Amino acid sequence: MSEDDHKLIEIPEIVTVRDLAERIEISPIDVIKQLMANGVMANINQQIDFDTAAIVVGELGFEARPLAPPELEAAEDGKKQPTWRRLIDDEDPKALIDRPPVVTILGHVDHGKTTLLDAVRKTNVAEGEAGGITQHIGAYQARHNKRLITFLDTPGHAAFTAMRARGAQGADVAVLVVAADDGVMPQTHEAFAHARAAGVPIVVALNKVDRPNANPDRVKQQLADIGLVPDDWEGDTMVVPVSAKNQEGLEDLLEAILLISDSLEIKANPEGRIFGTVIEGEVDKSRGVMATLLVQNGTLHVGDVVLAGVSSGRVRAMFDFLGNAIEEAPPSTPVSVLGLSDVPEAGELFIHVDSEREARAIAQKRKVDKSEKSAATKPLGLEEIFEAFKAGEAQELRLVIKADVQGALEPIMTSLDELSTEEIKINVLHATTGTITENDITLATASQAIVLGFNVGVDQAAQKAAEKERVDIRLYDVIYHLTEDIEKALKGMLKPEIRSVRLGRAEVRAVFRVPRIGNIAGCRVLEGLMRRNSRVHVVRENEVIFEGTITSLKHEKDDVREIREGFECGIGVKGYTEFEAGDILECFTEETVEVE
Repeated sequence: MSEDDHKLIEIPEIVTVRDLAERIEISPIDVIKQLMANGVMANINQQIDFDTAAIVVGELGFEARPLAPPELEAAEDGKKQPTWRRLIDDEDPKALIDRPPVVTILGHVDHGKTTLLDAVRKTNVAEGEAGGITQHIGAYQARHNKRLITFLDTPGHAAFTAMRARGAQGADVAVLVVAADDGVMPQTHEAFAHARAAGVPIVVALNKVDRPNANPDRVKQQLADIGLVPDDWEGDTMVVPVSAKNQEGLEDLLEAILLISDSLEIKANPEGRIFGTVIEGEVDKSRGVMATLLVQNGTLHVGDVVLAGVSSGRVRAMFDFLGNAIEEAPPSTPVSVLGLSDVPEAGELFIHVDSEREARAIAQKRKVDKSEKSAATKPLGLEEIFEAFKAGEAQELRLVIKADVQGALEPIMTSLDELSTEEIKINVLHATTGTITENDITLATASQAIVLGFNVGVDQAAQKAAEKERVDIRLYDVIYHLTEDIEKALKGMLKPEIRSVRLGRAEVRAVFRVPRIGNIAGCRVLEGLMRRNSRVHVVRENEVIFEGTITSLKHEKDDVREIREGFECGIGVKGYTEFEAGDILECFTEETVEVE
């Protein structure tokens, strides 16, 4: 190690004078003198920010480097490398030991994910414990060949990717459940896309092999078609036949999980820096804020101070997945803890902090930074992607594609593949048919992708999520226009985008016939406002069936310019009279987004 390396000091966002002095191994009096010389009056317990601390240590002959919180380290790294592996880079290699793998279960809604989890829980949870489960904490541990495996009992791939969107990756291995009698379904495609985007190795659990109509070979062919070639077909994906209902093949599945995890070298330092992932959080009426934490390095103890996003506090009590009170939790242990100030978000990375005062100060600073960042964040659009590419910050364009029919996807994919170059690669994370849903937005958020829709609509939840997360959704009805936009973006020639901004939504409650005018929709405004002369989509069963202009807007007998949420009104649309009760009218305006 060079002399310069000895002088490089890592300092957190907020640090006390005492802690700073200990880090550079000098007297706190000398630190206070330097602060006074720079016009800062402070005592030994005073907290100072990183910029101030950096000036002080610089004048004392050291170089300061921010001690980045885990979520920032994860967010800045675009590589498909598990978060825990990045965070143990600074640990002593000799102190690292194998830790139990963490597994998440993904798959189609009716293919037996919950049944499989229950079967593993009942047959492989340590002897005498299965009947003692008193609470659900979102994770549990099973044992196979005297080795522990931690299972995340999450509600599917959307939650898995929501965690990844915040810079976390709680799972080391993903088990993709596919029914042998049903095969690869739309949600199977989604789950595979989410796991692949996260770079997590996949084991396929071929469930329901006991069914009379099970056809494993057909399903294996479908898996091979999407890129999961079974190992018995000379591929690299382990496909394990199981029957969760009859509890058959479970030992083989657990063995496959351990084989995969052994190849990953999943390690941790039980005596090292304490960090992990928030699995879930809630407010218990009798206990207060409860958070489920997955320890991924170090050993968490009762009395430790933890910081998770903008939530902090001292661990007052800690329980294992059976509800038993425990004093410590080594790596890969899921625990439920009491003591945090606020409910942390699933996927936040938690770290150990020396004092409650320091934790509160950092949490408060993060709240302010988060608010400022949210206000300043621009949508990640095609133009921004190209600018990032020119600046050397991006090497690929990530896309989520939805089309109305399978026949439209193939030419789109072929055209995009032709546009991909060595300089900037087009990476299609997920491509399937159907309406753009919230799951698509979640995947795009976590992967910094753009959502392209061809002859499809956007459901309400997806629209709200896209606005909140600032995900760029682009809709097309001509394939050439879609591919042309991508090509122009890659060449930096994209024209300013015309973006739809939704003003409000109204539901048609009744249809009235007006002489010499035609049908008028009697509506109730569900959200926002409806405005005369604005553009409107007529939506039926999540599909846009007409686009036009609101030509008349009445409240009772009066003509009005606009009407807001909660009120009833009559709406006339130019060129359209075929309203039906239950139709949704989406009022919007169009604005030009200039390329900077």
